[in-house]
Amino acid sequence: MRPRDRRVVFLADCQSFYASVEKAQRPELERKPVVVAGDPERRSGIILAACPIAKSFGVKTAESIRESLAKCPQLEIVKPRMQLYIDVSLQITEIYKRFSDLVEPYSIDEQFIDVTGSGRLFGEPRQIAKMIQEQVWNETRIRTRIGISENKVLAKMACDNYAKKTDSGIFELRKEELADTLWRLPVGNMFMIGSRMNARLNLMGIQTIGDLARTPLETLKARLGRSFGKNSDINAEILWRIANGHEQSPVSPLTFDAQQKGIGHMMTLPFDYRTMDALKVVLLELSELVCQRCRSKGLMGQVVSAGCQGADFDRPTGFYRQMKLQHNTNLTEEVFEVACQIFSKHWNGLPVRKVGVTLSDLTPDDTYQMTVFPDREKKMALERATDEIKSRFGNASIMRASSATPSGQAQRRAGMIGGHYK
Repeated sequence: MRPRDRRVVFLADCQSFYASVEKAQRPELERKPVVVAGDPERRSGIILAACPIAKSFGVKTAESIRESLAKCPQLEIVKPRMQLYIDVSLQITEIYKRFSDLVEPYSIDEQFIDVTGSGRLFGEPRQIAKMIQEQVWNETRIRTRIGISENKVLAKMACDNYAKKTDSGIFELRKEELADTLWRLPVGNMFMIGSRMNARLNLMGIQTIGDLARTPLETLKARLGRSFGKNSDINAEILWRIANGHEQSPVSPLTFDAQQKGIGHMMTLPFDYRTMDALKVVLLELSELVCQRCRSKGLMGQVVSAGCQGADFDRPTGFYRQMKLQHNTNLTEEVFEVACQIFSKHWNGLPVRKVGVTLSDLTPDDTYQMTVFPDREKKMALERATDEIKSRFGNASIMRASSATPSGQAQRRAGMIGGHYK
């Protein structure tokens, strides 16, 4: 029997979410191998989601369209529609809230639900999980898998390692039974273990999650310290606690800090940028996006950060530096000017594939330091007016002339959310 004071936490995961949404919207795709991918017309990009039929041919997420077509020539490739997926995700959140007011989004297709106080209304945890599955299916035609345990990390591992592999899509992982369940699995199956950490742990003789859980904490800290150095004590303790199922963080709908520390935007470029003139176009667009978001939140900032990365991840290049202004601002040209200064000082001329700009040290914009420049108020009024136009008609409705050059990305990205098409 379950102790009455034990927490009951779900991790609900939507199966092949993007692909499932597309199949729900287009019944003619129901029995076909479907993937959602970057650019179906050009047959380029990577697989963002694959339905179970496509996966049965060996198709995997994060591989290229070309690789997937070699495995399954009859593949139906669908262009992503991010706004639709966000809308369906929010619809599913509202279904979860019928069973608990403690719902915490973990990603667009995964959410934690604390149903500790829901038993008297809806029954035992498995009954509640089945009711959630039925309501989500009936209203969205999306299948969900649910991991059950007494905290978030165990619920997550219950879902990933067991619920996704059962016919019911439901699995309860009890902490007192870890030795006979989770601890038997390869250590690479554990939450927070990547390929590099998995390889290093294997070299230490730690092959299973149980091996990690049974390793004395101080021994683990010492051994990871020899491999990873800085911060290894913290990482060792986190991994050891996860392996032993020790985790007490609440399921909270409020997952963001009450005081936002900074507002930034980073853009992955479609090709290498090699000149300062080309980079200035993107820095201006990013500065405008950051300042537009600041103005929409009624904020100004005094610290501008800017940086970049190269395309070669095996030999990483780039920088990220910051500069403090004399006064708070949310004016695009002021942030852009400082971002350009940072690049002029720190960019070494190597090809750039990713660029970012952030405004931090934020304060409300209702009180700010006056300057000797009389046109600042006019500039602020002008930017508020352009914000209103963009809010009504979209970000592509009014753009700077530089965005129409080959280096500009504003037009292309106006139809995207998070780097994917709306």
